Amino acid sequence: MDLKFQVAIRIARPVHAVFEAVADPDQLSHYFTTGGAKGRLETGATVMWDFHDFPGAFPVEVVEVVPDRRIVLRWEANEGLPAEGEATGPAGYQTEVRMTFESLEDGRTLVSIAEQGWRETAQGLAGSYGNCMGWTQMLCALKAWLEHGINLREGAFK
Repeated sequence: MDLKFQVAIRIARPVHAVFEAVADPDQLSHYFTTGGAKGRLETGATVMWDFHDFPGAFPVEVVEVVPDRRIVLRWEANEGLPAEGEATGPAGYQTEVRMTFESLEDGRTLVSIAEQGWRETAQGLAGSYGNCMGWTQMLCALKAWLEHGINLREGAFK
């Protein structure tokens, strides 16, 4: 069993605006990284992302950026959510995230996010499900932010 997934959404904005909303840490911090993002997504960079619902900022390695086309990231694998009151530690390996941006004929942008690389264990499966949920939330939040100026994640987490 190869643990991987892909989620996608169409956003009614030009591809450059959608790409920038992900690559620019100021924009990303408005709708996704509830604790903030530090560092622009550029090939070879290591940036920091922080979420109120996942304690502590953590590094995200930027493997490849092709402006307005693709972003490839690596980060520490998450193997599921902790039980109430328990902390999670590093899983000891990384997963790969591939974001693609496709300009559509009607002026919208198709954004796809795929992630792969979890260990084929119950914990890896739980981690993949959790990240699938997180990336789906990210795409919905990106759409709401760019099309309507609404932050869907505000107040949703501690």
